[in-house]
Order: sequence, then structure tokens, then C-alpha cells
Amino acid sequence: MVRSDARENRARILAAAREAFAEDGDTSMNQIAQRAGVGPGTLYRNYPSREALILEIYQEEIDRLVSAVTGLLGTLTPVEALRRWTTDLVEAMRAKHAFGAALSPDTHKTISEQSYGPVIAAITELLDAGKRDGSIRADAEPGDFLQLTGALWRSAPERTQPMLGLILDGLGVR
Repeated sequence: MVRSDARENRARILAAAREAFAEDGDTSMNQIAQRAGVGPGTLYRNYPSREALILEIYQEEIDRLVSAVTGLLGTLTPVEALRRWTTDLVEAMRAKHAFGAALSPDTHKTISEQSYGPVIAAITELLDAGKRDGSIRADAEPGDFLQLTGALWRSAPERTQPMLGLILDGLGVR
């Protein structure tokens, strides 16, 4: 069992790292430790490398996205749930891309492998809800939808919603 102070340290480290990486993708591990108010030993005991820390941040984001689907479908129409969820996914993809040079090709591959299955499952749940209520075409495929969203995170942020609207229109969304 993890002690409460160890859990708090991990949470502070992750919060500090998220904030630091958002400001500067080249932030050092020592800067993150200082920002989190922990010593370098505590940081490296929890995250032996910069890549391990980034993987944890990204995994938390994927977990948050995937777990949000049920709540979105409970309060929004399937189309609006898909729109909101996809907007959040695009932001996560942009954040992952911002880590860019900080990650090795192997780490990029690990992130893709770890996130693909859960993300496809979430998209499937959203599309299936729309198929059941008739707002999404029966032949809409989760993999195709994910591939299309790749264009969204590469576009200028102000283009995300107009482009997402076109994608949703293509799904037969009313």
C-alpha cells in the first residue's frame, strides 16, 4: 500500500510537470522537482526518467478521456457527447505533440500502443449510441473517425470546431 505522503508527492510531481511542460517542453527534471516542492531523489524514485513522467501524464489524460464517455452520454445527445469528447481528445493530442522532441520514437510508439485500444473503445461507445438513436450512420467506423481527428490536432485551434462540424456531418449527423 502506498503511503499518503507518497501519493501526495506523486500528485504534486504530476501537477508540476503538466504545468511546466505546458509552459516549456524542455523543462528539466530538476525544475519539475523544485516546482513540485520535492527533492530530486523523490522525483527519480517515482519517475526514473523524463519519459516515464511524460508517459504517466499522458496515461492519466487518456484514462480521464475514456472515463468521461459515460457521463457525457448521460447528459448530452450522442452527437453532442461525441463533439465534446472529440474536442477534448484533440486537446490531448495537441499536448502530446507539444512533448514532441522530448520523446524518443520508442516512447511515441508506447503512447500510441497504450492509448489506441481505450480510445477506439470510447469512440465505439459514442458512435454506437448515435447509431442506436439514428443520428449517426450505421457504417461509421471508430478507426476511420480516429484517423480523421488526426487532421484536427494538426490544424490551427480556431479551425477545430468548423472542421469537426464537417467530420460530424460526414457521419450523417443531424
